[in-house]
Amino acid sequence: MALPPTPTNPSEDVGPLDRQNVVALEVEKPSQVRRFLVELIETILLALFLFLAINFVSARIRVDGVSMEPSFQLGDYVVVNRLAYRAGEIERGDIVVFPAPNDPELDYIKRVIALPGDSIAIYNGAVVVNGVTLHEPYLLEVQRGNYAERIVPAGSVFVMGDNRNNSDDSRSWGFLQIDSIIGKAIFRYWPVTNMTVVEHPVLLPNQP
Repeated sequence: MALPPTPTNPSEDVGPLDRQNVVALEVEKPSQVRRFLVELIETILLALFLFLAINFVSARIRVDGVSMEPSFQLGDYVVVNRLAYRAGEIERGDIVVFPAPNDPELDYIKRVIALPGDSIAIYNGAVVVNGVTLHEPYLLEVQRGNYAERIVPAGSVFVMGDNRNNSDDSRSWGFLQIDSIIGKAIFRYWPVTNMTVVEHPVLLPNQP
């Protein structure tokens, strides 16, 4: 007895309702792929936007040296607020990050000691700003040497490291242009054991 012929088209062995389900699945599959691709692109664009926004308002630097000991140690990672001086004024005691004057490929981190118009001098290790000797509890040790009195020019500040006897700063290369400052150090996030908000003591009242 002869067997019935085998259908060559798979759709021939399904009823009208099954045929509708097959068509629906074929339509739905490309739709799911498109939705997945759209969501993937949206996620990538959002991540890129957040990355650019975070880098616009902040920077992250690694402390490479001992010039700011004991406030910062070699290998510390610090978040820097790039917008600090667009919204506010620079003050004595601020810890700032800027390209090294003698090597722009490096970033320095130092403390602001004197502002535009201030007089700055160092006598027997004591820093004198506008005739007042600064109290500096953050210093690693008493600094050696003197610095003849000078007036900080407009648009500049005088900066020094807290480790005064091992710091390349304004005493050697001069005043720092405020426009060259990358930003203000605000948070140390590594190592975790030393994670802390950066303190910026106001050393003297600002001049009117």
